[in-house]
Amino acid sequence: MRGIPFVAVAGAIAWAILGSSPATATMAPSTGQVVVIQAVPGASIEVSIDGDPVRSGVEVGSILGPFDLAPGPHSLDFSDASGEVAMSSSIDVTAGASSDVVLHRPAAVGGDPVVNTYATPLDPIGPGKARVLIAHTATVAPADVEVDGTTVFTNIANGEYAEADVPAGDHEVSVLPTGTTGQPILGPLDVTLTPRTVTMVYAVGRPQNGSMDVIVHTARLAADGTVAPDTIDTGSAGLAADVAVAPFGSPASRAPAAGVWWGLGALLAALLVAGTARLGLPLSRQRGARVGAGAHRLRE
Repeated sequence: MRGIPFVAVAGAIAWAILGSSPATATMAPSTGQVVVIQAVPGASIEVSIDGDPVRSGVEVGSILGPFDLAPGPHSLDFSDASGEVAMSSSIDVTAGASSDVVLHRPAAVGGDPVVNTYATPLDPIGPGKARVLIAHTATVAPADVEVDGTTVFTNIANGEYAEADVPAGDHEVSVLPTGTTGQPILGPLDVTLTPRTVTMVYAVGRPQNGSMDVIVHTARLAADGTVAPDTIDTGSAGLAADVAVAPFGSPASRAPAAGVWWGLGALLAALLVAGTARLGLPLSRQRGARVGAGAHRLRE
């Protein structure tokens, strides 16, 4: 009995499962990202990374980067022409991770600027959800944060932060002195949170001189594997034949990737050749079957 080598069949099956060649496999990231945020009102800052100037004349509210940096320790320097700002900080970069380095004022009026680092929470998230990180980087005492009129974060001190996963969409955010229900020191602000994003919000400034504001930027998040259903299995007995069912998504959104179809074709071809060899028949005498979209079962 003649047959094809086991290696050929195994290779075809592996290719079918993967749906792509090894050359198209996703490579692990080799760098990490750093975003620099200038949150000191009234200052014009020069920023350097590892001793190399990256930008000068950086005003409050500026977002620099992201900078791709090799894993390991890196130094960041901040200075201004007046000499009021002369700060150095370090960060340990991790491949595939992202962090915001924020230069801001402390809670004490007249205090020297400080630097805090906030790791971007990049964990995957479910459908219809968004993530928000709110950091207290303003010249105020500990504060509470209200979202849509409900206090969700309490007693956040200068330099601290809080994060949560919330429904995507439009929200109203306010910052108030801890334990109070009166006039917000910031807001109410209308914030739109896009599904599967993380929004980093930094409260900056000082209420007494009217410089309170926010600095905001967003990053995309991966899906956590939880998906809304796009098909309903009604069985094969015909009991649901008269029930109208509308799909949740378009047919295109449910179509398998091209690589998957190519891989299935390779698997079917290998099985066909193997069966031909087992029966001792020339390939030209085998009759093919037309296979459409959907679930199928192979039987011997």
